[in-house]
Order: sequence, then C-alpha cells, then structure tokens
Amino acid sequence: MTKCSEVYIAGKPLLQKYHDEEWCKPEHDEQKLYEMFLLELFQAGLSWETILKKRENFRKEFSHFNVKKIAAYDEAKVEKLLQDPGIIRSHGKINAAVFNAKIVLQIEKEYGSFGRYLWHYTNDCPIYENLKVTHDTLSDTISNDLKKRGMKYCGSVTIYSFLQAVGIIYSHTEDCPCFQRDHGEKWIHRTYNAK
Repeated sequence: MTKCSEVYIAGKPLLQKYHDEEWCKPEHDEQKLYEMFLLELFQAGLSWETILKKRENFRKEFSHFNVKKIAAYDEAKVEKLLQDPGIIRSHGKINAAVFNAKIVLQIEKEYGSFGRYLWHYTNDCPIYENLKVTHDTLSDTISNDLKKRGMKYCGSVTIYSFLQAVGIIYSHTEDCPCFQRDHGEKWIHRTYNAK
C-alpha cells in the first residue's frame, strides 16, 4: 500500500513520521492547535520539511507556543528572535506572529477557545477532501474572517494547509494505510457546505 504523496515524503524520515503520526489527525488540544497555526504562518513560501527541522527551535524561542506569552512579546524580544538562526528570521512573519497571537486571544474570549472557533465551521466534525486542491470554500471562509479581524499571513492556501495539519480537513488518500486505519470513522465522509 502506498502513502499519500509518496514521492514527496520518500526518503524523508521527518516528513514520513509527521505524515504517519500527526497529519490530518483531528486535533482539539488548544496549545497544539496554536502551535500548528503559528508554524503554518512561518511555512508560507517555504517547504514544510524546513519548518519541521526547526520545530524544536521554534518551541524553545516561542515560549513553547504559549499564545499569551507570545502576544506580550516586545520589540526587544522580536530583535532577539531575528538573531536566531534556528528559526525563520523574517521580520514580517515574526511581527505577524506576535500580532496574530493577540487576535487569537480575542477569538478565545469570543468563542471560549481557539479550537471552538475553528471547529464550529464544520460542526465539530472533520470533512474529507482529496489532495488535488490547495484551498476551498472552507479555507476561503476562515481566511476571510481572520483577515477581517486583522490577521496577517493567513491567506486561504495557508489556512487550508493548517486545516489539513490539524485534521479539520482529512486528506489521506484511500490507498494510504492511514486512511485504512481511520476508514471506520464516519466523519471522513462529510463535506463542507458554506452557509
């Protein structure tokens, strides 16, 4: 049995492990959701393998993905981050991460949690989509809402990738062992209809 995007992950143990153990698994843990959200922001324009290689450095430098701490970062902290070769040293992305963290906190106040905000779009149920698209109505809808709230680096393609990463969109192909593992779950057959 082949895995999804076999050519993409072949010979790349880090990507293989991520595919097998994390990708598309429905995630509800608040810190993990925010971790993936922040990492996807930094991934824009880069390979996911690059981000995975720097993931532990991101964890260390971004307060173990504590959204409250990141929202409180000042210019001195931003300058310190810009000097760290262990992360992506983009002034725009680092500033956006700090700014976006403040908006995540606002969303938490409004919805009770970031997870509730994200999952309410699909009625708490993952939806199935194949690997042939890079954005859809769901990612367009969430991206547009986040932009209205003032978020940066949250285009529809980035949001789609994030939704796949945390299992709100399920995209393992039918010939992938992960699909076979999860096939008994009825949630993988749902589709998203914008309202």
